[in-house]
This record gives sequence, C-alpha cells and structure tokens, in this order.
Amino acid sequence: METLTAAILPQTIRQRPANSHKGTYGRVTLVGGNRNFGGAILMASAAAVYAGAGLVTTITDASNQSSLHARLPEAMFADMRQTTQLTDLVAGADVVVIGPGLGTDDAALATLQQVFQTVTAQQTLVVDGSAITLVAQHHLTLPAVPLVLTPHQMEWQRLSGIAIADQTPERNRAAANQLNATVVVKSHRTQIYTPTGSFQNPLGTPAQATGGMGDTLAGMVGGFLAQFSDHQDAVLAAVYTHSAIAEALAASQYVVLPHQIIDALPQYMHDHQAH
Repeated sequence: METLTAAILPQTIRQRPANSHKGTYGRVTLVGGNRNFGGAILMASAAAVYAGAGLVTTITDASNQSSLHARLPEAMFADMRQTTQLTDLVAGADVVVIGPGLGTDDAALATLQQVFQTVTAQQTLVVDGSAITLVAQHHLTLPAVPLVLTPHQMEWQRLSGIAIADQTPERNRAAANQLNATVVVKSHRTQIYTPTGSFQNPLGTPAQATGGMGDTLAGMVGGFLAQFSDHQDAVLAAVYTHSAIAEALAASQYVVLPHQIIDALPQYMHDHQAH
C-alpha cells in the first residue's frame, strides 16, 4: 500500500489557463439534504464550489432553499421532489454526488434509484453517506459508470460485509474490485482503493471528529473530479487536501469545523498548484 505525500497536489492541481471559463471546470450536481439534514448537502455543495468546480447545482428538499442561497449564492437550487428536473440536472452534470443528508426513507430510496437509472458512463458518480447505507440495505445494483464510494468504516461494513475489525487492506481491495469502484474508506488513517492501486493517507487528526466532515470530503472529491482529468489523482488529492488543511488548523484549535476546511480550500489549492 502506497503512502500519499504532498507530491500528489502539484501533480493534480493545475494552473488555470488564461482562456478558460466556468465550463472548463466542470458541472457538479449534488443530491441530498432532506428536511432534517440540510446542513450535510450545504457543506458538500460549498466544498465543491470552494474547490473550484465551474457550475454547482444542489438538488435538495425545498425547505433548504433559503439556507443554501444564504450560505452559498454560487450554487443553483432544485427541488428534490421535481423528478423531471432532477433527471435533467443529473443528466447534464459531469460529476454527480449523492448521499449527504439524503436519509434512508422511501423518498430517499426513490431518489437514489432515479439517479442510478439516469447516470451514464460519460459521468462520474460519487456515492456517500446514507446512499451507501441504502445500497447495502436494499441490495441495489450500482450503475455501470465510473464510481467513487466514500464510506466510513461502519458504512463500509454494511456494504462490503467485512466487519470493522476484519477490514484489512487485502479484504478491502478484493471488495473494491468486486464493486468495480474507487473506494475511500474513511478512518483515522483513510485508505483509498482505486482500480490500479491502494493508498493510505498519512494525515488526519481527532480534531476532525465532528459532524459534516465526511460531507465536506464528498463535495471536495466531486469538485476535484470535475476539474482534473486524472480521476485517480483527483480523488487522492482531495483526500490529502482535506486532512492537510485540518492538521494545519488543529495546530491551534481543539476542534476543526468542516466549514473552516471549506473556507481554507481556495488559498490552499493556490499554494499547492503546479507551477
């Protein structure tokens, strides 16, 4: 298993060409945030925007619209219950992120199934949080598209059938291969299993142990995937960046909040881009 280093950053984060525009940096559509968990999709959406995605659309419960626009005027809003619009917006994205704050009720399941039926092999799908739990609970077939799964260890246990105590690199690798996906198993030392390699993130701090941290990473992964052509490097760089910013903040804070990582993203990416 290869250990990630800061070398992944300039290898991935490119200087922006002068003649580029918002279309150059990708369209990300994020789906999630029921009435109770709107904050999750807000953090994921903000992470995608602050990571540099060109156009971000958030499909969420209507009750979250004013909060989304107050926190993140850069994102477009759509109502999760408007199924025709949901299909159109998912179909028009380069990257789709589903799961943050989605919940596990019947409405969430219907939304997830609709997204699975809509995405194509020309897109990348990031499956996070309760969407992973729904896949495991209902034995859903993952769509045959480029997939990134971002489970924490309990969600990975549900999906892979591997108990947390038995989650060795060898078993995780085999399960990721079976799922035909890149899998980010979030833990104290997060491990990433891509189609061509296995990687460990050496960074991370207990100051990150707070709600919304995973939602923020999912949005960052979406934003990096939308912009950077090497998808493996995009996922690895997002994971590394998330923890590197957290470690820097934890040097002077007892707890690191997800929105602080989001706010630090543009400066951090500027300082670590290729020259």
